[in-house]
Amino acid sequence: MGKLSLNLLNPIHRNGRSQQRCLVNRLRCGCRYAQQDAGFTLIELIVVMVMIGILSAIAAPGWLAFVNRQRVNKANDAVLAALQEAQREAKKTKLSYSVSFQKNSTTQNVEVAIYRTDIGISTWKPLGADVGADSDKFLLGANLTSQNTAGSSVSYTLSTSTKITFDYMGILPNANFGTATAPSTEPPGLKIVVAVPSSTNSTLASSVKRCVIVKTLLGSMLTAKDAECN
Repeated sequence: MGKLSLNLLNPIHRNGRSQQRCLVNRLRCGCRYAQQDAGFTLIELIVVMVMIGILSAIAAPGWLAFVNRQRVNKANDAVLAALQEAQREAKKTKLSYSVSFQKNSTTQNVEVAIYRTDIGISTWKPLGADVGADSDKFLLGANLTSQNTAGSSVSYTLSTSTKITFDYMGILPNANFGTATAPSTEPPGLKIVVAVPSSTNSTLASSVKRCVIVKTLLGSMLTAKDAECN
């Protein structure tokens, strides 16, 4: 009776072990299949690359515009600093000091020189070099026709260096600030302009401009941007 009972139970026991083996095998197969299926398909990679391209195309113009604005902001700060330094030196030394700006035809750098007027220029240096202004990446313009004399419009094809001079008191001797153009009743002042080149013609200025304007005989200065710098 005992043997019979054991024999009757053995098939159940064997069936249980078989089921366990099948379950283990299934789990192993599943793991193998999961490992084989890991990674990306070619279609998924193409979709990701297309999405990256679309996002780059959307973001690139905005980023470039931001970089250009930062560049001309730094350059304009350097123009203002140069004029203020010349005026400060004139007052301190009781001597006439000048600031000259030019576009170097060889290096294409916008350059500045601050010097005693009676001695003349000894050294030119790239405008804004100490603040990373990349002086070969923007245009230099001015409305000066001669020393301390404003013309009717801003030119970006300066044949000679642009010069502003402060006398021993820090004021502008014999200054001519130009003629007011309606509807404005104020003369334009002496303008030094830095501008982002046009995307279609690198010799023309785009609408992104910054400038320093010397407005009075006392040498008061202000900064302006875009249409105010025309």
